[in-house]
Amino acid sequence: MKIKVVNGPNLNLLGIRKPEVYGTITYQELTNQIQSFCAERGITVEIVQSNHEGSIVDAIHDAYFKGFNGLIINPGAYTHYSYAIRDALEAIEGVLKVEVHLSNIYARESFRAINVIRDVVDWSIVGKGIEGYFEAITWIASKKCRQRDTSSL
Repeated sequence: MKIKVVNGPNLNLLGIRKPEVYGTITYQELTNQIQSFCAERGITVEIVQSNHEGSIVDAIHDAYFKGFNGLIINPGAYTHYSYAIRDALEAIEGVLKVEVHLSNIYARESFRAINVIRDVVDWSIVGKGIEGYFEAITWIASKKCRQRDTSSL
């Protein structure tokens, strides 16, 4: 089982940016916890973070071409307007996709309720803090995905 975690803009500022909304855990602590959680379950995980839309699109494509079974994405502010990320997610058939948001985007500023990503992912988790990542990993693992054959890609 291989899972890719893609974190969008400003996630690198966890623990600094609005700790009352996003928590006090740092980005490095989050990645360490995700890696440990996956290692304990025999899951291979790759975690990337970018503040750049094109890099996030490339990471989504990479999940497909490298045979990842699942993709967890926290697109940050790109949730609300990135059709490029939406289209990349829609294009990668055969990869389970879970959208995770630390805060409840639907209970915050009105512009955050616009979500162009939700209809192209298999599941959306909002407002559960870092626990959302572990819930997403557990959900993907529960699907008992077979290793994808990428030899023809």
